[in-house]
Amino acid sequence: MMKIAIQGEFGSFSHEAALQMMPEATVIPCALSAQVFAAVESGAADAAVIPIENSLAGPVAEHYDLLLAHQLRIEREALVRIRHNLIALPGVELAQVERACSHPIALAQCRGFFAAHPAIAVTPFYDTAGSVKHIVEQQDRRSAAIASTEAARCYGATILAAGIEDNPENYTRFFFLRRNELVAENPRADKVSLAFSVENRPGTLVAALQIFADQGTNLTKIESRPVQGRPWEYIFYADFQMENAAGARAALVALEEHCSMIKELGRYSAASREK
Repeated sequence: MMKIAIQGEFGSFSHEAALQMMPEATVIPCALSAQVFAAVESGAADAAVIPIENSLAGPVAEHYDLLLAHQLRIEREALVRIRHNLIALPGVELAQVERACSHPIALAQCRGFFAAHPAIAVTPFYDTAGSVKHIVEQQDRRSAAIASTEAARCYGATILAAGIEDNPENYTRFFFLRRNELVAENPRADKVSLAFSVENRPGTLVAALQIFADQGTNLTKIESRPVQGRPWEYIFYADFQMENAAGARAALVALEEHCSMIKELGRYSAASREK
């Protein structure tokens, strides 16, 4: 049975994504993202599932840095619809709840609910599923948590209000990562992720980006991250669509003329949104 490392507790959205991508897997929770990558590199886990960006909150910057630093490759991606629920101990009613705890990003995505329930105080916590685990361990009947349906199931808690997020178009994109040597070529791959840096000369970034247009590839995303210890120098992370492997190779070869570093992070099939 495949072992998949995630950052966070059982019942987190990463746990949900891991089971969506590999339903029969054994999930290994890790406290820190760096521990997730280390577990796969050491062989303690067969794969990792990490969030890379949220449609409302944006990219997970730390995970871009870790992708560059480690010899892991993107094998698959998934889009998970983020549904936030108010969760409490069994038997607790909404009128009894004095505070709601969760990860700050989850709390920020439920402002409308708190505006409609001003008596409930907002309390930041380190993790969505961890907040459910905490109120269950403490048997705290005055507190509720905001987390997934899976978190309520994992810890034996009850959903008081479902789907309380402000915006239903709330998705997180997850990557399924494995060690480089274990990732087989995907004949149906239509998307490439890569990291690159350009020479510090005028026009080099423009020239590099022009490559994608010249090759007829669709650049779907670009992010920049600072280079550690080298102020005002950047690594760029890009996703582009490809029609075939030959087209992807041509784009990467042409890109080499303008880049001081290129690292292909993975070729995989683009995910579709879960409804």
